[in-house]
Amino acid sequence: MKQKEKKYFDYNLLVIVICLIGFGLIMIYSASSYECSLLYKGDSAHYLKKQFLATCVGILPMLIVIKFDYGIFKRKIMARGAALVAIFMLLLIFTPLAYEANGAKRWIAIPFFSIQVCEVVKVCLIIYMAYFLNKKGKYLADGNVFIMAIGLIGVPTLGVLLITSDLSSAVIIAAIGFIMLFVACPKKIFFVPIAIGGAFLGGLFILLASYRMERVKVWLHPEKYSEEGGFQVLQSLYALGSGGFFGKGLGNSVQKLGNIPESQNDMIFTVVCEELGIVGGIAVLIMFSLILYRIAVVALNARDRFGLLICTGVFAHIAVQTLINIAVVTNTMPNTGVPLPFMSYGGSSVMFLMIEIGLVLSVSRHIPIRE
Repeated sequence: MKQKEKKYFDYNLLVIVICLIGFGLIMIYSASSYECSLLYKGDSAHYLKKQFLATCVGILPMLIVIKFDYGIFKRKIMARGAALVAIFMLLLIFTPLAYEANGAKRWIAIPFFSIQVCEVVKVCLIIYMAYFLNKKGKYLADGNVFIMAIGLIGVPTLGVLLITSDLSSAVIIAAIGFIMLFVACPKKIFFVPIAIGGAFLGGLFILLASYRMERVKVWLHPEKYSEEGGFQVLQSLYALGSGGFFGKGLGNSVQKLGNIPESQNDMIFTVVCEELGIVGGIAVLIMFSLILYRIAVVALNARDRFGLLICTGVFAHIAVQTLINIAVVTNTMPNTGVPLPFMSYGGSSVMFLMIEIGLVLSVSRHIPIRE
């Protein structure tokens, strides 16, 4: 009898992402209700409503991406179009559409909501690097092609750093590109001098910038520099420690009552641990681990190299950003503003992460199953 071919779809990944987003909405409300009631005339659900709207808006492009064959991005016109979109978004920072918040211009204002430029660049980088690395394939063993790939990673990294002054996003963009390149390149020995050079340049970069050196001092001794930047770190550690094993109960965080600035953003994991304890924190880490595991499963079973590279880029984005956020919250690395994927408040972040998940699910939808 003839074998009947069916298509696979990773419902497990979709369900876990939906659960994490839903849990994130609950924690955003819990973390921000006190601040919102003071800032928005008693509207304690202000941030929750905005985040819920952004999530709903993100559903449509995610479904569209899932429906279409991801192979469309293998076309030169589509890949180059993604690169042009990234460049265009960066250039919009110099126009009146850009607006400043917390001393930096990183957002583009459009009717009803705003878009953070670096989030667009991350998605575009994943698409274009997957196209380039898939096209070059074995030629990456050639030094000139390898250097060209590094240049393609360096352009958006430096663009985000110089135009938006967003070092955290620049680091994440560079990490996404190099992880994709590492997976695609047949000669791993090329990465040894890159690792050594990167460590040297990173140290030099910190030493030459006095305010970054101050961050390192705060990281090493937050109790001595509580007035110079260690306050947020100390409050985060207090929250983590006071939660205990089972936490104080949902909504009962004390540190969110003005002690942790913007607790619904980068520091939302501290509120989770204070209210739900170590159990809640571990549950969040398990959900992220399951998401990364399912993305890895899709990548390893993708029908082609391009699908593998798309999944690798999404995996790298979520893994690196989660790792940095948790490391900052636990004072394992110097403080830097990186949101926790799917959970932190930020419409642009959740919208474009959903698009990335849509890409992975599109790859999964084209995995053949023979019965």
